[in-house]
Amino acid sequence: MRYLLAIALSVFITNLSAQEKQFSKDENGKFIYYKVVDSQVISKTILLERAKNFVISANKKTMKFENDTDSSVLAKGKMVIDKTILVAGHPSGEVSYEFVFEAREGKYRYWLTNFEYIPYQRDRYGNFVATTTIGTPLEKSADKLNAGSWKDIQASTYAKVSKFGDSFKKFLATDKKNPEPVKKETVSTKKW
Repeated sequence: MRYLLAIALSVFITNLSAQEKQFSKDENGKFIYYKVVDSQVISKTILLERAKNFVISANKKTMKFENDTDSSVLAKGKMVIDKTILVAGHPSGEVSYEFVFEAREGKYRYWLTNFEYIPYQRDRYGNFVATTTIGTPLEKSADKLNAGSWKDIQASTYAKVSKFGDSFKKFLATDKKNPEPVKKETVSTKKW
């Protein structure tokens, strides 16, 4: 009975660990994170304005605005991938990507593609810096020796990208109004 329970438990655990999310591939064989969202409440112009605001102001450190048209916003960005060992963590590299947003009346779509990984290493001052300026495409398969770490990089990238997608959806759904400036009242010493 114990052995049967142990075997069933081990099969169940391997099924759980094998179900991690992965990127889908586009028609060119590149990894892509693609989402279509229905937005009946918000108009197309407001969606475009909020998407541009997201790129320019909310993520100005990690994203660079490229171009916009009457129905799309294009940007390039990068995100740092962390490697965590027990409690301490350090950046293992950065992933650069292209961000595309398109809007129509009633819905919008966005996708991130052209992921390229640039590994980091410590310099002589103890800072983590890029080892090269040329990125390795994330969809490239790794050799047997580095397959485990490459899968970890892909899984970590997917987690960061899905978190980015959730924050982008929340940003588009909320109305960020600028607070009105408070009028300064002059203090009169003549009136009590």
